[in-house]
Amino acid sequence: MVDSQSTPARQRPSIVSISSYLLFLFLACQVISLIITLSTIGKTRDALRDAYAGSNVENADQVGDVFYAIGLGSAILVLLLAVVLAVLALFNNQGRNGARITTWIVGGIMVCCVGGGLLSNAAGGFTAGGDTGANGPSSEEVQRRLEEALPSWATAVSLLLGVISLIALLAALILLAMPKANAFFRKPTAAWEPPTPGASYPQAPGQPGYPQSSGEPGYPQSSGEPSYPPPATNRPDDTPPGDRPGSTPPSTS
Repeated sequence: MVDSQSTPARQRPSIVSISSYLLFLFLACQVISLIITLSTIGKTRDALRDAYAGSNVENADQVGDVFYAIGLGSAILVLLLAVVLAVLALFNNQGRNGARITTWIVGGIMVCCVGGGLLSNAAGGFTAGGDTGANGPSSEEVQRRLEEALPSWATAVSLLLGVISLIALLAALILLAMPKANAFFRKPTAAWEPPTPGASYPQAPGQPGYPQSSGEPGYPQSSGEPSYPPPATNRPDDTPPGDRPGSTPPSTS
């Protein structure tokens, strides 16, 4: 059996594959960032507690705990969204346009989060908000305590991972918007193929079938049609009276 219509196979362009690899790279960076956060956030909390100890700042004893909860929750949320992007990358490789649209939405949110984090680190992070009044620690004091508590490599590595994550995510989103990607994600149209000589095709239900023969096509006679007798032939009884023996008319002469 040969189908008259078939769907042409689509070949995934390289830009879609590269976009998926970049999304996986973004996930890897977030995993490393979470590991660094888990290894340093406790020391950051202790340093903030010591810096605000004895100050007249409102809820000074809870500053470290608040920073701990916000920092850990943000890192976990970013990691979960990165996992979502990695799953969407698998569907993008299959040419699902809905997954591509969702990737743009989630990716746009992540660009804002990662970009905002980089700007905050560049501006001095938490220390920029140090309270210089009300007998609170200055920004320089908070920064000094954090540098003493944290490893020297932690800030540099976190900043590098943030830059790599932002570049990879932006590149992945841009590649998904390229013309070749648009053609790949466009819904394919069925291509018509001419019928093959000698091929059999399925018959629609309810449609009568006709027998085929090598010669003239025959048509069966329905049971409702009347039958007709064969034409009459000359029989001995049909001989005209003049030709019968013993029936010669008398002579008038």
